[in-house]
Amino acid sequence: MKVGCVKEIKAKEFRVGMTPDAAKVYASAGHEVIVEQGLGLGSGFTDAEYEKAGAKVVKTAKEVWDTVDMMVKVKEPLAAEYPLFRKDLILYTYLHLAADKPQTDALLEAKVKGVAYETLIDHTGGTPLLAPMSQIAGRLAVQEGAKYLEKIFGGEGVLLSGVPGTKKGKVVILGGGAVGTNACKIAVGMGADVTIMDINLQRLAYLDDIFGARIQTMVSNDANIENEVREADVVVGAVLIPGKAAPKIFKKKYLKEMKPGAVFVDVAVDQGGCGETTKVTYHDDPIFEVDGVVHYCVGNMPGAVPRTSTIALNNATLAYGLQIANKGLEKACKDNNYIYSAINTYDGKLTHLGVAESFGDAYEFVDPKGLF
Repeated sequence: MKVGCVKEIKAKEFRVGMTPDAAKVYASAGHEVIVEQGLGLGSGFTDAEYEKAGAKVVKTAKEVWDTVDMMVKVKEPLAAEYPLFRKDLILYTYLHLAADKPQTDALLEAKVKGVAYETLIDHTGGTPLLAPMSQIAGRLAVQEGAKYLEKIFGGEGVLLSGVPGTKKGKVVILGGGAVGTNACKIAVGMGADVTIMDINLQRLAYLDDIFGARIQTMVSNDANIENEVREADVVVGAVLIPGKAAPKIFKKKYLKEMKPGAVFVDVAVDQGGCGETTKVTYHDDPIFEVDGVVHYCVGNMPGAVPRTSTIALNNATLAYGLQIANKGLEKACKDNNYIYSAINTYDGKLTHLGVAESFGDAYEFVDPKGLF
């Protein structure tokens, strides 16, 4: 199979879908690897490293798109890339379709085989291809929240750790999954006063066992969220329902009750955001203010640390990608049923139930297991 990778065109996105080490694995398995010139520079990888790994380096992204059978990326394609779609191309990347109808329409119209990292569910019930970015985004969320609490950025001028004789800053984390747990680690490490909220009592019990008296766990409901965010300095939105749009649990009405200069970091922004006032921002203009509360809603947070993120992502995605390349998508699914859960579009059909439900009656869901 011809396997390719191109530079991401999203603003300030320096991650890449394939490291030179990953390219070497694909090439060693007998695949022809084709990459765009300058692919890895933002993550610290040179063209020479790709060539040494056995990849062919070409001048333009279009050359890669036009040539390969399988495209390996990081972020969802943008509108400028839609004309490069074609029938039966395997697109292996984060898609986040539930928050992006134009991309969904483009994939369906072109009959692209869209394989989404974020919806692959493994034998544990987890999302192994989303996990590394969730870990990074969760850790960054508190780091960014702490930064934008600084007065020069419009924050209230609070140090999360406090110092002797002053109160610690309060961090409220909405969601106790991978993002929330990693946000909790950093917030606790900074010495903040931390509350983490989730609807799953078993998850809260697990977090209580892990962090003990260093955190407060609470059931996530409207009343509890409103009470907790009123005193928060940083609120982290860490809600995820795989494939579906994030529920809007952080209400606009809360903002006027919060401290002026408090910070809301919405890590769920890729799935539409869990805040009613969320809108996508970018690394070069990451914040905006609503009712006195600073909002940080960057849609590709791990892109701020691209080398760490790229290596972590490839560690997770390579094994599944190699199965698809070695066997073709259809046989790979039959040999490993978990890959079915990653297929979002196939032959012009929408093949992920959660994505379909997010759009109401706009699309008909078709089970991919019935298509091949």
